[in-house]
Amino acid sequence: MKWLLITAYFPPEIGSASFLFYELGRELVRQGEMVTIITGFPTYNVNSKSLPDKYRQGCCLKESIDGMNVIRVRTLNLPRYVPVARGIEQFITAFLFFWRGLFIYQEDAEGILVYSPPLPLGLTAYGLSRIKRAPFVFNLQDIFPQSAIDLGVLKSRMLIRFFRGLERFIYKKANVVTCHSEGNRGHVISCGGEAGKVRVVPNWVNTDEIFPGPRRNSFSREWGIEGKFVVSFAGVIGYSQDIDIVLDSVQYLKNCSDLFFVIVGDGVVKERLMRKARESGINNVLFIPMQPKEIYPLILHSSDVCIATLKREVKTPVVPSKILGIMAAGKPVVASMDLNGDAPKIIKEAACGICVEPEDAKMFSEAILRFYNDRGLAEKYGNNGRKYAEENFSLRKCVEIYKDVVMSK
Repeated sequence: MKWLLITAYFPPEIGSASFLFYELGRELVRQGEMVTIITGFPTYNVNSKSLPDKYRQGCCLKESIDGMNVIRVRTLNLPRYVPVARGIEQFITAFLFFWRGLFIYQEDAEGILVYSPPLPLGLTAYGLSRIKRAPFVFNLQDIFPQSAIDLGVLKSRMLIRFFRGLERFIYKKANVVTCHSEGNRGHVISCGGEAGKVRVVPNWVNTDEIFPGPRRNSFSREWGIEGKFVVSFAGVIGYSQDIDIVLDSVQYLKNCSDLFFVIVGDGVVKERLMRKARESGINNVLFIPMQPKEIYPLILHSSDVCIATLKREVKTPVVPSKILGIMAAGKPVVASMDLNGDAPKIIKEAACGICVEPEDAKMFSEAILRFYNDRGLAEKYGNNGRKYAEENFSLRKCVEIYKDVVMSK
């Protein structure tokens, strides 16, 4: 079968968005499928100075990555911290991807799968599906515009009406809408999605690549955190992620002289957080730049506890992909987020961590202290998480679901 995958992010870019479709495409190839990717040139979470020359020139590029035919299109790279600029960039990207997709002949698709956000890529997939007469699956990872409304990023009533209309249009035109949790499915249906074509397909984690490992490794040695009780966060540091709770919790953990927070990643609010840490005289929080994909398991191995945090305003039932990686590595989770969401339900069902209300630094620190004072409990919860990830978030299992979804249309 011939697949066309459309995504704004793809390796060598770093982040869950690029890794998810890379792993999906690679597994499809391993199962004998033909896979073409339409994506952009790498600009997100990459060191531009270390990029190969092939990514620095030209408007289009065709390359092969692990058996996948990757077609890259040069897009605008506007400031991510300016919401209007990001919106303009997303619509231009959607048009450019559609235009490039028109000229794919020898790899014409029998199934089209698109990653959202950004939402406008749903238009790209719909247009190409009509022309190529192939079903398209809209893979919804972040519920937009609701997520932007909750965070206060999107306030204009006119723009809200526009994006809600676009959201309903895409849900209606997609052959299938896939979500990673039941809560997300319910939201899609409430926003116009037809119940019969909204499917839950959990996000996957490659348990063959992320697994329990020794705490002492090259990462822990390089950053001088051996012998510490390490509480880590690894991922995008954006508007949704609440890293302030880490800085605010330090006051409750003063008696734990060997406890160290390690924050790995980059994002639009990182500079503010680093400035806040300096001005507050906090010396047990280490900020580290975003690391390559192959280093990510070592970050988890170096940790005693791993955290996932979201702002109080985030009400959409998101399941951060980092939680699946933490579980696969056999580490306990401390999550600070809306307790009515789907991620706390998974953590409770798996018995792999502790969830507290968002932005409650005292409760957050008490959860960390439970694992600090009871290393046996930390090990037990970590083992529970690993077992649950193996049984429920298998990459092969999720790929089979997608193949079944497309072939049935």
